[in-house]
This record gives sequence, C-alpha cells and structure tokens, in this order.
Amino acid sequence: MTTAPDPMLVERFRAAMRRLVGSDHGPIGIAVSGGADSLALLFLAHAACPGQIHAATVDHGLRAEAQAEARFVASVCEGLSVPHATLTIPAAAADRLRAGGNLQATARAWRFRLLCAWCRDNGLAWLATAHHADDQAETLLMRLARGAGLAGLSGVRARREGSPAIIRPLLGFTKAELVGFCAAAGITPVADPSNEDPRFDRTHVRILLGSTQWLDPLRLAAAAHHLAESEVALAWAADRLMEERRRADTESAFGYDLSGLPAELLRRIAARAIAHVDAIATLDPNRPPPRGPELQRLIETVASGQAATLGHTRVHRRGDLWIFAAAPPRRSH
Repeated sequence: MTTAPDPMLVERFRAAMRRLVGSDHGPIGIAVSGGADSLALLFLAHAACPGQIHAATVDHGLRAEAQAEARFVASVCEGLSVPHATLTIPAAAADRLRAGGNLQATARAWRFRLLCAWCRDNGLAWLATAHHADDQAETLLMRLARGAGLAGLSGVRARREGSPAIIRPLLGFTKAELVGFCAAAGITPVADPSNEDPRFDRTHVRILLGSTQWLDPLRLAAAAHHLAESEVALAWAADRLMEERRRADTESAFGYDLSGLPAELLRRIAARAIAHVDAIATLDPNRPPPRGPELQRLIETVASGQAATLGHTRVHRRGDLWIFAAAPPRRSH
C-alpha cells in the first residue's frame, strides 16, 4: 500500500510543469519503465495533474523480465486509475538490437519512436520523461570528456518541441530525492541491470558522480542549464547576423560579409550556409549543419584565401565576402 506523496515535492513538481507547459496543458503522456525515476514521475504527475495522465511502458524484447515489469507498471497504473499501454518493439527489430552495436542509443531511438507514435494516436500533445539532475550531470561529464562544444554541453533540454513535445519536469530533482520519494511512499521499483553494466560509459560516470562529494548533480545540472541559455543566445545572434550580413545571392549561391566576427559566430553562419546549399542540392530540407574538425578545416582554408568544398557546397572568399555555392558534380572515373 502506498502513502500520499510529500506535498512539498508535489508542489515543486507542479511548479516545474507550469514552467514547461503552463496551467491549461491538457492530457500528458508519461513514459514509465518501472524504475524509481519513472515511478516517482508517475506518482508526482498523478498528484499534480489528476485525471490528465496517460502512461506507457516500452518492452524492448531484450530481457526476460521486461514483460513482468510492464505488467507491474500496468497494475500500479490501474491502482491510480491511470490509463496504461505496453508498447513492444517488433521482433525483427529486437533481434537487430541484440546483434548491433551501440545498444543503448538504438534502444533509446526505438523507445522514443514508439512513445511518440502512441502519443499521436491518443491525442497527447506532451510526453514527459523521467530525466533528472543526475542524468543531466552524467551527460555533461560524458560530453566534456569527448570535447563537445556549447550545444553538446547544454545537455538534454527541459522541453523539446515536436509532435508530441518532449518535457522533462524532473531535471530539478536528484536521483536520491526520487529514490527517497519512492521509499517514503511505499513504492517498490524494479531494478534495471543495464544501469550497472560496465560496458556502458554512463555506468562509469555514474559511479564517479556517486563517489565524489564535490561533484554536485544539481550544480552540474545548473551549469548545463546556463550553457543551454548561452547556446540559445548565440543561435539567436547568428540568425540575425545571417540576415544583416547577407550581401548577394543567386538561385544556388549565397554571399555573406563575415569580416570582424568572433570565431564562434563565423562558424555558426558558415555551417548554416553550407547546410542551406546542401539542402538545395540534395532536395533534403532536413540536412543538419556540418560541425567538428571538417568544418573547422574548411573555415581555416577559406580564411587563408583558398577555396574548399564540404558536402555539396564550395566556399571561397572575395575580400570580406564569403560565397557559398553548389559544388560542381564530381567527375566519375
């Protein structure tokens, strides 16, 4: 038998939801695996948004215990009068998951694909996940170790637009708070052995975070939030500079005066211009901007006065003007 959730935690959660979706938000989908984090999310959402919660559990078909865990979540939801669905990955896809590399990333992609389809089928404009401050801190540390830029160090967003929009109302809560919430409420979560699997980088970062007192998850999560705000500001500035610095264009070539710009803004404008030309050349409007060493090498080459090609775009300088044009087709041998 469970006890009523801590009113202070419920109010914190309610305030987080107001910041993310306002007060008149309509029904919300909740991703619930049965672990402490997602069960805390379920109970807090049920207390803060009564009658507006729908839950779903994804069975990846990777562990024998998964079906029993989904039934456990279904029984918890039944006790709360929360509609619940179990979503399953097709058997052929589960086989590919087992055989392929990067298991966690591929499983996560399938999970979101199924959850988003479930939300759309049920008219749910929001999908809430149980990412918390420790998750954010782990992501920040992992990306720092990989030399990520500002966008990567911004961590996971509290809200990501889409159909449905993804919201993460627990980013201001620590793992310890969520585990303590479950214990105090008499909730017994399931244990996911993958959280302790030494094959995954995140497991080692989690151990480091838990054993190092001066690495405070809330402060690291706050740092990621500040970096995210800086990322938004730079993206805003780059958008406006692209309009202000645009000098000449044709159907397939675009010119920008990039003189005197800080390196980061020059890099962002160049990346967006290349993505735009590539999108025209490939008829793919969703082409992501280039980044990393290839982009940096192109910028250094063009800054030195030489032309360079990246993807389907050829870039050269004419004084202060950087010209981004469709690259000539490669000659076949």
